[in-house]
Amino acid sequence: MVEEKQAQKSGAPDIDNRKLVPKKIFKKPFLIILFILINVAVIAITAFSEFGNSANAVALSEVKINWWFLIPATLCFVVAITLEIHKYVLMMYEMSLDKAKFNRKRARKVARRTVLLGRYYDNITPAAVGGQPFQIYYMRKNSNLPNGVSTAIPLFGMISGQIGFIMIAVVCFLIGSLSINNAVLIGTACFGLLFYAFWPVVVMIATFMPKATTEIIGGFVKLLFKMHIVKNKKKAIEKTESEVNEYARSVRKILKTKGLFIKTIVISVVFHVLISMIPFFVLTAFGGNVDFLPCFVTTVAVTSAVYFVPTPGNAGAAEGTFYVVFSALSSGYIFWAMLVWRFFSYYIYIIMGPIIYFRMHLERKKEERASAKK
Repeated sequence: MVEEKQAQKSGAPDIDNRKLVPKKIFKKPFLIILFILINVAVIAITAFSEFGNSANAVALSEVKINWWFLIPATLCFVVAITLEIHKYVLMMYEMSLDKAKFNRKRARKVARRTVLLGRYYDNITPAAVGGQPFQIYYMRKNSNLPNGVSTAIPLFGMISGQIGFIMIAVVCFLIGSLSINNAVLIGTACFGLLFYAFWPVVVMIATFMPKATTEIIGGFVKLLFKMHIVKNKKKAIEKTESEVNEYARSVRKILKTKGLFIKTIVISVVFHVLISMIPFFVLTAFGGNVDFLPCFVTTVAVTSAVYFVPTPGNAGAAEGTFYVVFSALSSGYIFWAMLVWRFFSYYIYIIMGPIIYFRMHLERKKEERASAKK
């Protein structure tokens, strides 16, 4: 009870495990089944749009795969996601009000679901607009941190990731002319980096110019009030000012905490290096004779080039643009190699989303049964 009161005083929400799952969505079993079927449909529709034209693909029974090379591809993915989760745990620890009572096991659980479900929503919403709003909402409900901190951590997680990618991309583009001969790709990739840099700049402006940010948001609140979307204008503006100021303080604290900013950037750089290595191992597994550096540089360039495409998971554009990477294979093998790559870069997040939600549903049911016995 004492800890709960302290959490409430600090501005953190009262933690209730039953809130881990939105009751309206998962109250009945048939809604869970419907939710899973919708995700299956998303995967099927996306896969068909990307790989529907597979007339030239070799029959799967005839495909020769060196499965050993898919092991390092899998390890790259697992280590990258583990590092991303650790980055969130690290930020949660440094921003916790009482480090002596910091529960790392629970923090890892919250961080894991924040990262994986954030990427799930990124990949099912146009232009990846759903990830950060969900992460902020989830952390506010479950992290036992003040609202401003719960807002700052997902946003800083995003911008540190984008800064990490920009650092890799700049190095790759400097040596790109020596590794790949595709001026159009490099030019488009450089244009894509402007989109990568947009949100870090916006977040930094909001951090160091909170008053200007509050005035801009206040203008939107007034507009929404005139449109009768916001009922209490004064209360909404006061809440906005409070949360923007708290958020700005939280981000400044992250930046001022010794070594934290550097650690998050290093983790983000390693994350993107590992993810960008996966196509090389997939290509090699399917018999492609490629050198590591040109393949890596091309992967980074293509990743940057498709970033501004406003489709869920860059569907359509990713398949077409990444043909540059996978063209080293014979035409009959390209289909299967790209399908494996898209599994690591897209489909796995769509699969994990419903699985995590189902586990959260089971946890809520377990909590309800335990409460009923008391």
